[in-house]
Amino acid sequence: MNIILLEEHELGRSLSRRDERTIHLLKVLHKKAGDAFEAGIIGGKIGTGRIEKINLDGSIFITVQASEPPPPRLRLRIAVAFVRPIQIKRIFRDMSNMGVEAVDLVGTDLGEKSYRDTKLFASGGAQSAFVEGAVQSRDTQVPALALYDNLEDWLKERPWDKTGSKRIPLLLAMDNVRPEGSIFHLSVTSRPAVIAVGPERGWSDRERDMFEKAGFLRLSMGSRPLRTETAVSPPPLLQWKKSRKVNEPG
Repeated sequence: MNIILLEEHELGRSLSRRDERTIHLLKVLHKKAGDAFEAGIIGGKIGTGRIEKINLDGSIFITVQASEPPPPRLRLRIAVAFVRPIQIKRIFRDMSNMGVEAVDLVGTDLGEKSYRDTKLFASGGAQSAFVEGAVQSRDTQVPALALYDNLEDWLKERPWDKTGSKRIPLLLAMDNVRPEGSIFHLSVTSRPAVIAVGPERGWSDRERDMFEKAGFLRLSMGSRPLRTETAVSPPPLLQWKKSRKVNEPG
């Protein structure tokens, strides 16, 4: 763990001896009562934690003083098709690790319908994956999450228009079948973007037509069929390549 994160409601309470944060502090970092460590409040600021007491039952009581703001977010909204739950967890972890602002899970024509019935969201697994990614990047913020039954609902709602940003985002859909250009020839840099990544079977022609009517530019990621969890990672990385020339569609 690069940082110990606590929920607001955990402040003033002891962490049990079986809590992975307790195990990490005592067994991995070999911290003792009175020792300090880097900590933060989920959704809040970063600062210093301190082990005030190690209880007889092995639980620990810690305090946190947090005043440093978390790192800035990448101005990206990623829409990704429903995939296997284990893949969803990896995607959530990686998107949180990269600092993406929002992740939308969207049902698609060619995606496996049973994947939408996952208990990942009710069990807290989705939030755990987001927190894991934040811990790795020394962050306290996690992406906003929304679920949509189908692409049509997502395009109709246009959640990117409800963020309050005055800047018009780039609207991009990854498509290796009928692309209009290549993602690798585009640098998003300072402009916000909305990027849609489909299932491993790709988009249907009906969905491609919907993207076109909604103003999305369809971009290729090469000639190879990619796993969704692989395809979803390169687009955010483009925001970090600020030395490249910007070649944005008008």
